[in-house]
Amino acid sequence: MDTKSPTDTAATVIIGQMVRPGFEQAFEEWQNDLNREASKYPGFLGAEVNPPTAVQPEWIVVYRFDSIAHVQAWINSGTRQERLAAGEKFFDGPGTQQVLGGGARHTDPLVTVAVSHHVTPDNVPDFLAWQERLRLAESRFPGFRGTELFRPVAGVQDEWTTLYRFDTATDLDRWLVSEERKQLLAEGEKFAEFRSRTIDNSFGSWFAFDENGAETKGPSEFKTSIAVWVGLYPTVVLLTLAMSPLHMPLWLGLLIGNLLSSLVMSFVAMPYYVNPLLKHWLRPPPNVPAVKSDWRGIGVAAAALAVWTVVFYLVTRVFWQLP
Repeated sequence: MDTKSPTDTAATVIIGQMVRPGFEQAFEEWQNDLNREASKYPGFLGAEVNPPTAVQPEWIVVYRFDSIAHVQAWINSGTRQERLAAGEKFFDGPGTQQVLGGGARHTDPLVTVAVSHHVTPDNVPDFLAWQERLRLAESRFPGFRGTELFRPVAGVQDEWTTLYRFDTATDLDRWLVSEERKQLLAEGEKFAEFRSRTIDNSFGSWFAFDENGAETKGPSEFKTSIAVWVGLYPTVVLLTLAMSPLHMPLWLGLLIGNLLSSLVMSFVAMPYYVNPLLKHWLRPPPNVPAVKSDWRGIGVAAAALAVWTVVFYLVTRVFWQLP
């Protein structure tokens, strides 16, 4: 089990929010605007918005900062409080929040459960021993991918939080309804008061949402291939142009260029360009016919590639004579 101490630097905030029916699109736009404000604060590393699925009933927002202090600065900021007041009309009841000090960023499209417990100081040894028995039992179930235990964060969160991950919702359900789990919950009766949240698609990837909100691991291979092409073409050309004055040999240029392309695709092109551009194709709204959504998505992808092609032609053949 991976036990984190309060001195670990990175911090993750998981926020769950039920949204009033009919306000989903407005909420998502409001949340994306709030995330842009968060990105202006010191220590911001990233933010993800995961819509509800059959496994996850809430909208889940994940923020990641480089320290607890920077998390506190954002959570308590006047900017966030003002935006929350403006967004209350979208909320269906109060939201929930969990702050995790430390821990690695997981990019596998897993199903994650976050469980928070209030534990008194004198019960901590028993709680840790009970958690270890849970971990050992979970590890014997198919699809289990690991667990992390996060200590309380002074001044931010008083609860202990455990994350455990499975490959699929089916694997998770097998553990949740198992006799082994029921027996262990009975053994830990004094820790029975807890909050549990299921997070579909864990902490995101290049495609950090499920297609049509169903229990899938992402868009089809065809869609992902086209989407990567839309992001990869401008990324590779721009990096090639930027690196051309260095006159590196082919083997070295490709080595460094491939590294830079991977980084730019993961942290810039996919989250800030491709996913917003093609989100209604990669994750079609439920009331839009699939054929209409597919043609529209292909049209948007083709138009984006056409624009980049014209721009790069003008830059390399008309304004400058480049290879």
